[in-house]
Amino acid sequence: MATPGLEQALTRPGLRPLPSAAAELLHDLDAPPRLGAHLRAVHDVAWSVTDRLGRRAPDLPFDTTAVLFGAATHDIGKVLHPEELSGPGHRHEAAGRDLLIRYGVPSYLARFAATHAAWESDEAGLEDLLVSLADKVWKGARVESLEARVAEHLGGAPWEAFLVLDDLVQDLAGGADERLAFQAAFPI
Repeated sequence: MATPGLEQALTRPGLRPLPSAAAELLHDLDAPPRLGAHLRAVHDVAWSVTDRLGRRAPDLPFDTTAVLFGAATHDIGKVLHPEELSGPGHRHEAAGRDLLIRYGVPSYLARFAATHAAWESDEAGLEDLLVSLADKVWKGARVESLEARVAEHLGGAPWEAFLVLDDLVQDLAGGADERLAFQAAFPI
């Protein structure tokens, strides 16, 4: 049974709900409330990114469901490494992928737990980049090299793709204070 804090983090109005499979997993793991709030914030941004990009370029080859699940579970390994909820660390990445696989999540979805911080890798595809982008933008962070990699996938003139993405990211980054306050309202 989830703690009341986790339940509030997963249901308080203001952000889109997580996919039910992700929410159930957080309940099963009795995840820290702060983690639930963080995953909701990143998922909410990923939803906006995929929605806007999907409407702008309906033929853009990405699996929206995979991106949203990846955003909703990318830091799940912090259940095993709670010190990384309030400090730096990368141990949660591989641990999160392995945890998801142990819970029956297919590897193509579990991968985001390991790849969300490895967006500079040549193997990072558009879906991985979108999860990484959401994980930066939720708090208002702008990473030019990450945004450039995403823009490469948009097609058309490079400057036009970058401008479209820049407008999108700038708009989403504008809501960072509310998302940061939402996350901070829940204990680690």
